[in-house]
Amino acid sequence: MNAFKAYDIRGIYNVDFNKEDVYKIGFFLPGLLKADRVLIGQDGRVSSNEIYNSLTEGITDSGADVYYIGYSTTPMVYFATAKHGFPASVQITASHNPKEYNGLKVSTRGAIPVGYESGLQDLENLIKNNKVERTAAKGKVHKLDVKEEYIEFLKQYLPSLDNMKVGVDCSNGMASILIKDILGQSPIYIYDEMDCTFPNHEPNPLEEVNTQSLKELVLKNNCDLGIIYDGDADRVVFVDEKGRFVSPDLVIGVIGLYYLEKEKGNVLHDIRTTKAVSEYIEKLGGTPNMWKVGHAYAKVKLKEIKGIFGGELAGHYYFRDFYNCDSGILASLLVLNVVSKLKKENKTFSQIIDEIKTYANSGELNFRIENKTAAMEKLKEVFTLRESPQGVYDFDGYRIEFKDWWFNVRPSNTEPYLRLVVEAGNQEILDEKLTQIKAVLKEFE
Repeated sequence: MNAFKAYDIRGIYNVDFNKEDVYKIGFFLPGLLKADRVLIGQDGRVSSNEIYNSLTEGITDSGADVYYIGYSTTPMVYFATAKHGFPASVQITASHNPKEYNGLKVSTRGAIPVGYESGLQDLENLIKNNKVERTAAKGKVHKLDVKEEYIEFLKQYLPSLDNMKVGVDCSNGMASILIKDILGQSPIYIYDEMDCTFPNHEPNPLEEVNTQSLKELVLKNNCDLGIIYDGDADRVVFVDEKGRFVSPDLVIGVIGLYYLEKEKGNVLHDIRTTKAVSEYIEKLGGTPNMWKVGHAYAKVKLKEIKGIFGGELAGHYYFRDFYNCDSGILASLLVLNVVSKLKKENKTFSQIIDEIKTYANSGELNFRIENKTAAMEKLKEVFTLRESPQGVYDFDGYRIEFKDWWFNVRPSNTEPYLRLVVEAGNQEILDEKLTQIKAVLKEFE
């Protein structure tokens, strides 16, 4: 089995893990999390039904009960976990990965994520080293309907769309089961039927190629913005009215316009986020806090700092008022609030994005490197000797800041890649530093 990752259990089904592995996960999970009830939701992937059956069999053979909510977005599972006090939950999904993948996102009380460092490693060891010994009293399976309750929760953030034209791409994923109940019929929808073979494009909106249909839709229909959700709707990406892909970290600043006018406080962003966002948050009266990439870290940190909200370059946005969890649909509703208000002031979405974006940025670049640690150390050594750093952060790879530029280099937790972000005061400096960094990394590729 090769599916245990930093944030969840995920891989190609019947290659990295199979139904026997899932049964064992189900059997040992309740004991690990001290749970007599486990909530389960699932996406619509071809393998998800088989995974649900094996997971349920394992859980009930351990003596715990299953509460099944059926097809769901991942945030719907978080909502139900926290709202109804479940000690454990599992969403069956591979999120933004292609159709042959699947996985399990595990949470515990309060919808706190269970990552590799906070329980999945222990679960992996139990599966490898312990025998399954079924209990005499088998657990029961219950159906639980939380869809309407979740829709009502989201609708309290819905602005009037009367003055806006909105394009929405559901990626044929799980947003399809909810979005029209929330936004109604006024948006222009594409790929809004759930089909988790993903016939139109992969359900990863962070890959700009997957936003092409939405860009065309926005331009053709003169939309004020476009919204695209990933496969399980915990992430969202935006296209402005000019058909431009909006880097998701900039949206942290946009959401700041919604919250920070009402309340000042801490805002979380990941180590890859443009410096422009922290400066913009400060301008709005908020306090930016930088932390590690990944929902297993972000949710815990947001709670720790008593933050109002947070966001990541990958399109995850976290909210204190949503149990510190991420929700792509909730994030999109808040952005719609801001864009609606801007439009009444004769300002466009692109204008506010351009106002926030003040630096030249590479976006996240991937390098296929096996010896990631050596490559990172070499970059740190070379550039701290060449220039005097103004700040060095080492809690998720390295973010090293200089007078007029910075870079973050970090190992992927799920793939054999070294990930790099470079930002500078202007394009000329950015090009120069990128060339220098690529020259250093070339010896490791």
